[in-house]
Amino acid sequence: MSGHLAASVHMPPLDGATAWLNTEPLTPAGLRGRVVLVNFWTWTCINWLRQEPYVRAWSRAYRDDGLVVIGVHTPEFSFEHDVEGVRRATGEREIDYPVAVDNEYAIWGAFANRYWPALYFVDTDGVIRDEHFGEGRYEQSERMIQRLLDIEREPVPVEGSGVEAEADWDNLRTPETYLGSARGESIAALSGEWTVGPESVVLGRAGGSIAFGFHARDAHLVLSPGAHAPIPFRVLLDGEPPGASHGVDVDEEGNGLLRDGRMYQLVRQQGAVRGRTLEITFLEPGAEAYSFTFG
Repeated sequence: MSGHLAASVHMPPLDGATAWLNTEPLTPAGLRGRVVLVNFWTWTCINWLRQEPYVRAWSRAYRDDGLVVIGVHTPEFSFEHDVEGVRRATGEREIDYPVAVDNEYAIWGAFANRYWPALYFVDTDGVIRDEHFGEGRYEQSERMIQRLLDIEREPVPVEGSGVEAEADWDNLRTPETYLGSARGESIAALSGEWTVGPESVVLGRAGGSIAFGFHARDAHLVLSPGAHAPIPFRVLLDGEPPGASHGVDVDEEGNGLLRDGRMYQLVRQQGAVRGRTLEITFLEPGAEAYSFTFG
């Protein structure tokens, strides 16, 4: 097996969760006899969003065979500590398996985990038998689930749509870029009255914009309205409305609305993917921008 875990390591306690969704609190002892898949996630993570269709499908396909999927939501950004936000994201993604809200990073620490997303595969004796970090390796992961369940069948067909669609890896050349001061230097261009904080940049006056050059099919931005009412915004692609290349959170004219803290898909290029310049302008103050991700 891979990573830092030895084959004899048992699943650590889950009692550090600050809340549970879709279930009463679960314990390793209570899960003995079941195969368990533990999935660490955070709702703004594009890598988790693209993995989630598989985890959701496995939960439904193998539940009657004895699989229990546990999603552990450990927040990356401050606003992701909001339990109602976890509940909303769970509903939006149609997650019906148990979710532990890990706001104190207790379960994260118990697993010595460092990644979103992360998968831990636990056998019926409570022993962690495999782990995987990041996207991909889906067929191998499903085969591991089957092996632990002692069954064999064709893999479940999965195809993500919208923000869950697989990245266009051949054309993805721009890495995730954080806008706050704590995670390296941002190469985004800020125009207007912005305050740069450790996690994010915050707009103080209407009309501020962020411009960013990228090469990828999809462009996303993690945003939050903070304490403000919904904030309208406008997206331009190379100085023009995006038209058919608009993302799911923007119309063809480039209009969108920042209602709650999450990842917003601003661009999904149609046709040949090439280098583009994205500009997003906020029509009211208060917008908080955290990180650009691409697909």
